[in-house]
Amino acid sequence: MSSQKKRNPATRKSTLHRLKAPDGQAVQLRDFVRSDYLKRPGYQARDFSREGIEGLLVTGGVPRARADWCTAVQDITGLEVNERSHSAAGLVLMRTGQGTYALSYGVGFHMLDPYFRDDDFGLEFATRSLDEDGVIKVRNQIMDGRGRVDEYSVARGERIDGFGLDRFGAIVRRIGGTVSGIELTSLRSGTAQRVKVECAESTIKLPLATSLEEFLSDLRAIEEVCAREEPLPELGFVARLRALDPRGRKATDAQAVLEKLLGDQGSPRLALGIPELCQEGFGSAQSFRLTRGNRTVNLADLDLPTLLDFVRDKAEGTRLKALGEVRVMMYSDDDQQTPASASTNGREWLIADVPVATDRCFYGQGKWYEVGAGFLETLEEELRQLFAKEPTVVLPPWPEGERDGKGRDKHDEGWYNEHVADRTGYILFDKKNIVTDKFNGGGLEICDLLGPQNQLICVKKATSSQGTAPLNHLFAQGVTAVETLRSDDRIRSQFLARVAEHTPGHRMLEDFGTLRVVFGILLKGGQNITVDSLFAFAQVSLLQSVRRLRAMNAEVEIVPIRR
Repeated sequence: MSSQKKRNPATRKSTLHRLKAPDGQAVQLRDFVRSDYLKRPGYQARDFSREGIEGLLVTGGVPRARADWCTAVQDITGLEVNERSHSAAGLVLMRTGQGTYALSYGVGFHMLDPYFRDDDFGLEFATRSLDEDGVIKVRNQIMDGRGRVDEYSVARGERIDGFGLDRFGAIVRRIGGTVSGIELTSLRSGTAQRVKVECAESTIKLPLATSLEEFLSDLRAIEEVCAREEPLPELGFVARLRALDPRGRKATDAQAVLEKLLGDQGSPRLALGIPELCQEGFGSAQSFRLTRGNRTVNLADLDLPTLLDFVRDKAEGTRLKALGEVRVMMYSDDDQQTPASASTNGREWLIADVPVATDRCFYGQGKWYEVGAGFLETLEEELRQLFAKEPTVVLPPWPEGERDGKGRDKHDEGWYNEHVADRTGYILFDKKNIVTDKFNGGGLEICDLLGPQNQLICVKKATSSQGTAPLNHLFAQGVTAVETLRSDDRIRSQFLARVAEHTPGHRMLEDFGTLRVVFGILLKGGQNITVDSLFAFAQVSLLQSVRRLRAMNAEVEIVPIRR
């Protein structure tokens, strides 16, 4: 056994970054490090040079006389608690004949200047190397305007198809699994047939050799994989959104459109997303601090209007730059003593769907992407088929009403639902919640109206000034209603009892098989519902809801409401 250990080169699970500087820009290794870490007490930067590489090592940490959790534990237990903590950080930057790389240890990745990250690196490697049946984890951001992030994990690897991913509604941010058949030290030595890797946009976590010669060999093997022209067929969908060079024509044109949008806090093309660096801590964050210059805002929950208010008065052409100057910090406590993530900038929290001539660009995580033609074709074809279906109900016009003392239209959704319920065969359920312990006493509104052919009709006014939130809520209402009716006997019984109370011989009492959900939508001006009248966030949210409803044996209809 001892001789075997000597024969096998040592490896260590490491985080590898690839760094890029703009064309023609001379960058020293120190320029890749956030400048405050080079001056911060407790940190030191040392140059080194070895055969084949030129490097810089930055190490340090912040020792604390008393860990920040001690007070809470002491208050709960009544016992004195004084434990020290130390956040160690290590960063190795190196320039080789292949490129510029960084290895980060502990919280060392915080020291890298994100401006120089190569965000193609991690997923480029993953989509060209993961074993077909070796995918273990996938994290993706749903492109529906809510900034929702889904993560799927399995104990043992399986095919990507087994995760049930939405291949048109999500941007893959992280993917992990096993690789084999690559000239890595960890695979060349010992008995390992496969090794686990985890890849984000700009990083790869995998076992790398700890001796210089084998480490450089590992780098060459990784670059050989990244240089392959095409991704693996089963993972080709990951690249359906293409990153744009921020200095290129398309990104420049898209940014000009975005500058206009940033002047409208209610634009449905804008939404709040969660940066990759904040994914782990966001769920437990108790407070946020937004800072730009001398202005600071502290709040319990971050929202888009508050963020955009920092740039509302800026001149067009300077808003996105100003948003990048807004520092956003998450804290895991109310008194904002314990950071829940690294500091991020406001641009990293912005999501935007931007049309540029015949192209569609997507801004997210501070980066520009061009939505691929295949993505658009798939999305729009499904929508056209949905909109072309002949509906089983025709909803009456929704005329504007008089304004009340606050300038609000008296013909609101409540008025409209009552107006429809006056017609033969319709039952009003708007605001008639079914209250159970499951919903903490708040109850569930199954639908706004029950139609003459068992249609669960959900109605929403969605003018452009309201953004996509009303439509997201509408589609979620339909999915929740069907899920609950299918799974909760008590709620189903209460709902049917109300139907019977209104119409004793109603057909739903005997026929509860295939449900039909009707989304009645009033767009601004009563315009028709087409692929062009719904923005991408609403399109994706709609199709995701349609697929979930169909999986529960529920048909879906979209009915435009006219003025």
